[in-house]
Amino acid sequence: MPKQITSRSALILIVIAQFLGTSLWFAGNVAAPELELLLGSSGLLSWITSAVQLGFIIGTFLFAFGSISDRYSPSKVFFACALLAAASNIFIILFPLSLFSVLGFRFLVGFFLAGIYPVGMKIASDYFEKGLGSVLGFLVGALVLGTAFPFLIKALGAKISWEVILWVTSGLALVGGVMIGFLVPNGPFRKATTVFDLGLLPKLSKIKALRSASFGYFGHMWELYTFWAFLPLLILDLKK
Repeated sequence: MPKQITSRSALILIVIAQFLGTSLWFAGNVAAPELELLLGSSGLLSWITSAVQLGFIIGTFLFAFGSISDRYSPSKVFFACALLAAASNIFIILFPLSLFSVLGFRFLVGFFLAGIYPVGMKIASDYFEKGLGSVLGFLVGALVLGTAFPFLIKALGAKISWEVILWVTSGLALVGGVMIGFLVPNGPFRKATTVFDLGLLPKLSKIKALRSASFGYFGHMWELYTFWAFLPLLILDLKK
């Protein structure tokens, strides 16, 4: 296990790792136009977007219900999920190309992203007992930059192939996972638990501030990723 590090150092590493790991999120969207031509399938972008989002939703639910990051070291969970998400991304290249394989592996990418983005926030909360709001703001910023990064890679050169996009983002995610798994130990404020206590839900729902913030967050998710997914296409249409 790595030695205990300062909260500031941990935050820097977590932000960088979040940026690297979430670069996987829309890598499939950047690759979609070329994959459509190879598969002879139109409308692939919407299917790829939905597959990743569905995987993330199911993964987040199962990770929360199973108290995965509470029962096990969240740093190790982050590392394992970064490794598996990177592998799922690369498998699109290594396995025979088909609509089923593309959607299946992108679903798995989304599923294991549930062990990167939310778990990264969990690790940060284990290092900051106070001032967590501003800390999470840095992580959300890392998410924004990370999810947009595949589009930047593609914009650097029109000749960059979809395989390069997947290789690069998988490599970045793996580096991020190694950073957390081997350089960021469990935080000083971590409280391990073994079960998901359903009895807490009614109690938490009575906290007005938490209830308002939660409903606001749930609501904005419906439009946020839809907008992000199709913004590049809207920009291309405006250029025509």
